[in-house]
Amino acid sequence: MRVVIAEDNVLLAEGLSLVLTSSGHEVVSRVTTGEDFVRAVAEHRPDVTVVDVRLPPSFRDEGVRAALRARRDRPDLPVLVLSQYVEGTYARELVAHGARGVGYLLKDRVARIGEFLDALERVAGGGTALDPEVVKQLLARRGGPLTTLTPREREVLGLMAQGYANGEIAQRLVVTERAVHKHVGNIFAKLDLPPGDSGHRRVLAVLAYLEG
Repeated sequence: MRVVIAEDNVLLAEGLSLVLTSSGHEVVSRVTTGEDFVRAVAEHRPDVTVVDVRLPPSFRDEGVRAALRARRDRPDLPVLVLSQYVEGTYARELVAHGARGVGYLLKDRVARIGEFLDALERVAGGGTALDPEVVKQLLARRGGPLTTLTPREREVLGLMAQGYANGEIAQRLVVTERAVHKHVGNIFAKLDLPPGDSGHRRVLAVLAYLEG
């Protein structure tokens, strides 16, 4: 894959580049500001991008704003956002602007190379990858029907929001795929969501509910 990185921390940017290139990907541009990121995306047409939330000059939200600008020009642009902390507003805003090909990871997840690459590839393929801690805090901030879910259903919902399919969820929870399918049906019923097929549309429905 061809990747554009927007990260002002030199050590982290270098680490990301090494991880990606050693895994067979090509880093076509490495930038440190939101403006340069938008230009790099337009010039290189990458397969996926990795963007820090906070970039110069104000270190508030330049990265995610630049990602949203780039997606307005290219709606299919896959964006994996990195943040030091869970900043729910930005996670919800990305979801609100069309969640296809969107990820939000905490920076310490980058140290877990396998998980990072798995998330990046899922986002590049048009899927969704939310950090488990992001999902946890988004769920915690929502009340209403979510309180009717059982602990197991909340586990399944969290894994769905991270982008996992039923078979992957079953493996992670050490249960049968049939059991997961039943939990998913209960979740949709309790959240008053229309039943969808497995995969991305199901994730989008859940994320849309969380964003609401």
